[in-house]
Amino acid sequence: MSFNYRVKGGAGLEMIGVENLKKTFALKSKVLGIQTGEVHAVNGINFGIRRGKTLGLVGESGSGKSTTGRLILRLLEPTEGKVTLEGRDISKISNREFRKMRKNIQMVFQNPYSVLDYKMTIEDILIQPLHIHKIVTPLEYKKEVERLLEIVGLSKKDRKKFPHEFSGGQRQRIGIARALATKPKFIVCDEPVSALDVSVQSQIINLLKDLQREYDLTYLFIAHGLNVIKHVSDEVAVMYLGKIVEIGEVEEIFQRPKHPYTMALMSASPVPDPEATRNRIQLKNEIPSALNIPQGCSFHPRCPKAMEICKKTEPPLEEYKTHEVACHLYRGEEAYHG
Repeated sequence: MSFNYRVKGGAGLEMIGVENLKKTFALKSKVLGIQTGEVHAVNGINFGIRRGKTLGLVGESGSGKSTTGRLILRLLEPTEGKVTLEGRDISKISNREFRKMRKNIQMVFQNPYSVLDYKMTIEDILIQPLHIHKIVTPLEYKKEVERLLEIVGLSKKDRKKFPHEFSGGQRQRIGIARALATKPKFIVCDEPVSALDVSVQSQIINLLKDLQREYDLTYLFIAHGLNVIKHVSDEVAVMYLGKIVEIGEVEEIFQRPKHPYTMALMSASPVPDPEATRNRIQLKNEIPSALNIPQGCSFHPRCPKAMEICKKTEPPLEEYKTHEVACHLYRGEEAYHG
């Protein structure tokens, strides 16, 4: 497999490509303004997302998932590495050039309560992207707003209402409609169902899947739990402390997980059958600070299978049978004697 889970067959099949992507935040003293440390939020990750497919990005808080999404959208500038959209490097182009491409990449945010301006009607909220990117003429605004509301399952009469008049699930539908307004090719879904009731989560997930099929959308779907990722993704990448530790097709990750961290996440996922039993893997300690990432494998202080080599040498992300994993348990003899 070429280049850490980049899509086989060349860039023509990729909607999004990420190469050696890094983001470091400098910490400075509040008194003197002197740099006191660095936070390695994203630390050299690589992946590709095929056109019309979904990559699920999963991990605990602080793993770097949301930062990755914001780097792809250039809401944050990368410290190093590049992001490509249909083969074109969008991480180095000027802000003026990127603004022209902004309509092709959009985001659905986590909290539908905070991202909608409570002073604006839904019609005004949806007209904003139509106006900024000149999607339709002003004479067509009303018709286009009504169309967007209908495709996300709301009534065209809702356009004159304000955000506070809607439930959480309905507000998230409005957020999705706003993302769709520019007719994008790629959408980052940043934990879009985590703030919603469980009964509503499946409705939003099914809506996103239906829209993907209808409009040939490509998704990066960010989530804490693997249970949501399983139902929405084609491929899954597991992040820990700024790095991808396992990546592959969704069936392979769920049927044959390799990394001890992935196994621990799976053991913590709720099971729908109340009589089913699952051996919960209890991890030692808390997730370390990104200010002080452990030497060697960053997971070794918590890993139930840690070996001596794990404390000294960082395992690379490399192919092992069905998918890629960064773990010394699956490396050849040369890894132990190098």
